[in-house]
Order: sequence, then structure tokens, then C-alpha cells
Amino acid sequence: MAKNLVIVESPAKAKTIQRFLGSNYEVMASNGHVRDLPKSQMGVDLEHDFEPKYITIRGKGELVNTLKKEAKKVDRVYLATDPDREGEAISWHLAHVLELPPETTRRITFNEITKTAVRNSLKNARDIDQGLVDAQQARRVLDRLVGYQISPVLWKKVQKGLSAGRVQSAALKLLCDRENEIADFVQEEFWTIDAVFTKQGAKGNLSARLTKVGRNKATIANQGQSDDLIRLIRACGDFAVQEIKRGHRLRKAPLPFTTSTLQQEASKRIGFTPSKTMQIAQQLYEGVTVGKETVGLITYLRTDSTRVAVEAHEAAVNRIRAVYGEEYVGDVRGDKSGGRIQDAHEAIRPTHIDFAPSDVQASLSRDQFRLYQLIYDRFMASRMAPARYDTIQVILLKNGFEFTSSGSKLQFPGFLKVYKEDDEQEPFHMIDGLQEGDMVQIKDLKGEQHFTQPPARYTEAALVRALEENGVGRPSTYAPTISTLLTRSYVAKEKKALYVTELGKTVNQMICQYFQDIVDIGFTAGMEEKLDRVEEGEAQWKQVIGDFYKDFAPLVEKANTELEKVKLPVTVTDVICDKCGRNMVLKTGRFGKFYACPGFPECRNIKPYQELLDVPCPQCGAPLQVKHSHKGRIFYGCTRYPACDFVAWDKPVAKKCPRCGSYMVEKNGRQARIVCASKECGYSEKKESEE
Repeated sequence: MAKNLVIVESPAKAKTIQRFLGSNYEVMASNGHVRDLPKSQMGVDLEHDFEPKYITIRGKGELVNTLKKEAKKVDRVYLATDPDREGEAISWHLAHVLELPPETTRRITFNEITKTAVRNSLKNARDIDQGLVDAQQARRVLDRLVGYQISPVLWKKVQKGLSAGRVQSAALKLLCDRENEIADFVQEEFWTIDAVFTKQGAKGNLSARLTKVGRNKATIANQGQSDDLIRLIRACGDFAVQEIKRGHRLRKAPLPFTTSTLQQEASKRIGFTPSKTMQIAQQLYEGVTVGKETVGLITYLRTDSTRVAVEAHEAAVNRIRAVYGEEYVGDVRGDKSGGRIQDAHEAIRPTHIDFAPSDVQASLSRDQFRLYQLIYDRFMASRMAPARYDTIQVILLKNGFEFTSSGSKLQFPGFLKVYKEDDEQEPFHMIDGLQEGDMVQIKDLKGEQHFTQPPARYTEAALVRALEENGVGRPSTYAPTISTLLTRSYVAKEKKALYVTELGKTVNQMICQYFQDIVDIGFTAGMEEKLDRVEEGEAQWKQVIGDFYKDFAPLVEKANTELEKVKLPVTVTDVICDKCGRNMVLKTGRFGKFYACPGFPECRNIKPYQELLDVPCPQCGAPLQVKHSHKGRIFYGCTRYPACDFVAWDKPVAKKCPRCGSYMVEKNGRQARIVCASKECGYSEKKESEE
């Protein structure tokens, strides 16, 4: 019989850890939280110092009884939940609900699920950290107060099914503010003048841009000014090479991943949403079977620290030295933490540097492999030498007109050997043997019209970056916050861009009017600092809640009293209700858009909504429509199905392949492209901007 019981959250984690421990240990899973605030009521006693009313989560009773029986059979119980506030709180709840004696109950944590880390944690077992628990209790109660007191106002004044939250509402305001910036943007025209220069008797061309007219920066407002300048420049004749500046620059290696930067890079490079990134990273952290053993491939995935353990750094340096050579080894950078709470953790990195992505690819799913390769390559790059560039700047001058040409050439790749960056410069072309004082001739001269562009809409990755930069939420909250905004239909996603819906604008306007502090970025970031102080024992969690609630409660009362019923705008369509003859309206529900009769509740008729593409079916010419598989994946099919069975996973476009005549589809990777659907053809071209 086992003498020790180890309790973790997930069965996958339990399976991995069981392999590391002997027969004296039994490892079981709690399947996440076992106790929480009730869903049917607020669960916070406002009359008695905000005391939370915890209950066993529905459906967990049998599991709790099983864990309780096993705990009574052993000499010691180790609570091995995740190494963060929430994990500490889960351990605290387990200790209470299982009635574990303090003298035989210990808390263990590990940043990676490896045999060494798990066994070392047993040697460093400790008591439950009440500061961490209280900080999590404060967050949970605070969010419950906000959610369960503002949400009923939204239900009553706007529509049922809505919700508000401290982090969620601040994120929604960021999105709405960006929409307002775009709406308020006034486009301005400007022009640039570019020239191509040659030298008599020399090979090569030099491209340069007009940068100065006299002593002033070249500012060209319209075509008339551009044409006038071009005439004057052509009349100048040959230009003199005024100066050639040669130099060097370093491009430092990126830091290893934090939760935020991982979500951003996974979105940019492999197209994962933040939620998917966290889901796959959780699998890599908890353990996968490689060969005959189960191992956790990455360290803990919720962190805002870029600190790296000395042993991991040295292992990476040794591998870089062996594979690439001594010159590729970088100096140790000053790794830092983005915030105090998670600095007990390391950055997200591979647990075994010898498990190269190619070595474990056969043991991973496609998505697991792609994310693991990204994490592995980023960590290796962070230990490598900077990339070195030779730089050059050429200044050409005649009659007060100054043209400048700048560029750089990669001299030593350094970290770029394993981790390519997307913003690499175009190759720089130079006239052979060009020297200062040489005279060059204009081969080509043209003006080009431009327009200033409004701020770009947030993508999920950009919103994660904005939340982190503004101190809103913590690593564990970014993905669920965005998912909630999408699920509640406050935000819609189209081609990676996030658009605020009319419903989202209405909710934001109401919350901004009556609950300004809730959506204020400074307030939300300040609250995170107060939670940090609770964790460190510098503040009492109930006092923090009390200070907040004394100002919050009057706002709720005012909103209930003053706010009038909001009638959301609806889109009236030309689809006729076949039961009562009214024009049906377009609404959005949990599963997307649908047609509904405006005569509800007298008429409850609804119809499915077809989202059509302005692209004919390649097989029969009928319109194509957007469809969803039973797993929710988008695909494209013919509206004449089943008479026409055309389907495509990639979005078809109207353009035909110029090489073979087949239909073409969109491919949105690092660079948006249009490719031929025929694999035998292989034709591809850059996608034109839709602006």
C-alpha cells in the first residue's frame, strides 16, 4: 500500500508524475477546482465582511469522497497543484474539503514536470502559502461582485444573457476606443519622390528617396507639388555623391517566451488563437509520451518572467557550442520579470534541451509539434549571439535637393540561424565602386501618392499585448477574457481583426457611463498591484474588497434607478416570415447569426442564415456559402448541395489561375497569398491589399 498521496489537477499530469515516483506514492487528480462560489447566487456575504460561501462543485461529490478515503489510508498528503495563485487556492480548498490534518499535509510545487523537478519538490515541501490564497480569494470575490451586480443591470436594461467583468469590460473599452479612433481618423494625402541613379561606365543602380529640399525636410502634399519638384530635379543634371557612411549594427536575440509573448508569436507565426495556444501548451507541460516514457516537454505556461535557471542556460549554451560553434554563443542577458506575482517561475522553455523538435515530432500531434518547435527555437535563440549587420548610407546632392539611400547587409546571422524574424530588410543594391565625390545620373524619377492610414484594428495577439502593456489582468486571464468577448457577441472576428458589434458598443457605453472605474485602465492595473500586496502580506484581502465596494455599491444603485431600457438596433431584411408575413430581422445567438420574426412572442419563427461569398462555385457557377463542420471548423460549399458537391477548406476567390485555369484560394500565413487549388500547378502570388 502506498504511504503517500500526491494530488494534482489533471489526469494527464497525474499519469506523468506517477512514472517518476515509486510504489510508495499514489498520484490522483482533482480535475481542477473541487470547491467554488455557487453559480445560482452571488455567494459573498455582504453583511459579514465579504465572507465567501464556498460549495462543492456539482458533480464532484463522488470524486471528493474517493480522494477523502485515499487520504485516510496514507501517512502524508502532498498537494501538487499548479505553481501560481490559482493552484495555491485549489490546494487550500482541497485541504478543507478533504479535511486534511495540517501536520500530515504538505504543499509542493515544480516549474517543470520532470523526474528531477518533482523529486526535488518533495525535498522542499512547505505549508500552504496563505498570502497566495488570499490574493486569489480577493480576485475571485472582486470579480464576483462586479459580475453579479453589473450583469443583472445589463439583463434588465439591455437584454438577457449579457455579462460584465472587471478585466473583460476594460478589454472591451480598449477595443471600443480603437473603433472610435478609426471612425475619427481623417485621411491625409502625401507624396514621395524616388529616383534610380546610375554611374557612367559602372555596373549597378542605386535607389534613393528625396529627403530634403534646401534645409527643410521634403514634405510633398499633392501631385502638383510633386510634378513641380520632379521638373526642377530633372533640370539639375548630374548629382554628386556627397557622403557615404559605413557602419555596423547589432540585432539582439529575443528574450524567451512569457505567456503574453507566446500567445502573440503563436498567433503571428502559426495562426493559433490565444485559447488554442494555452490549450496546446498545457498538453506539452503536463506530459506527452516520447518513446517509452512520459515527459513534460515545456516549463509552466503561465508566467510573466523571462528568468532562466542556470542549469537550463548552461545546457542550451553547450548545445549551441556543439551544433553551431563558439561564435554563436551569446552573452547572458539581463533577464527580467514583467511583474512580481509570477517571478517565482521561469520563462517558458523546453525542459530537456536534448529533445529537439525533430527528435520528438513522431510523438506529437501537428499542433503540438508546431508550438513546441516555436518554444524550443525561441529559447535557443535567446541564448545566442546577436546578428551583426554592415550598414551603409549614401547621400546625393545637387542644387539643394538631397536624396538618401540606406541599407544593410547581414554579416553574421547569430540567433537568426535558428529564429528568423519577419521584418528582415530587402537586399541593398549599390553601384559598383561608388566613391564620395563621384557624379551619378538619374535613370528614373517618379512621384508616388500615399495616404495616411488609420490605426489598425486589434487582432487577438495585439489585444493581448495591449492588455499586458496596460497592466490589465494577468497571464492566465488573457485568453479567457478574449474568448468571453467573442462568446457574448460583444466582438466579432473577421480575417483576424476584432470588430466591436453594436451590442458591444451599447454595453461599453452603459458601463462607461455608470461604472467608469471598472473600465478605467489605470484603476484595473492599480487593483492588480493591490492583489500583489495581498500576496506579499502587505494588505488584508477583505480590506481591499471593502475599500472597493464602498464606492462601487452606490454606482450599482444609481444605474438601476437612472438607466433607461436600451433598445438594440436590428437589421431588417427582405426575408419574409412564412408564418405571419413580416420582414424578418437578423439576430446573433450563441451559434452565430439567424433570421428571427419581429413578431415574437406571438410568432416564434426563425430561419437559418446563409453567409454567401461573392464567388461563383467552380463546378456549377452557383453562389458559394460559408459553412461550419460539426466541430465548428469553417469550410466553403456550394448552395446547390447535394446537387453540387463542391467543398473547400480554404476560402475560394473569384480570380482564376493564370497558369492552369483552376480556381484559386486564400492562404493567410505570415504573408497573405493567393494560390492555385491544383496541387500539380503550384502557382502562387501575393494577395493584393483590400484597402
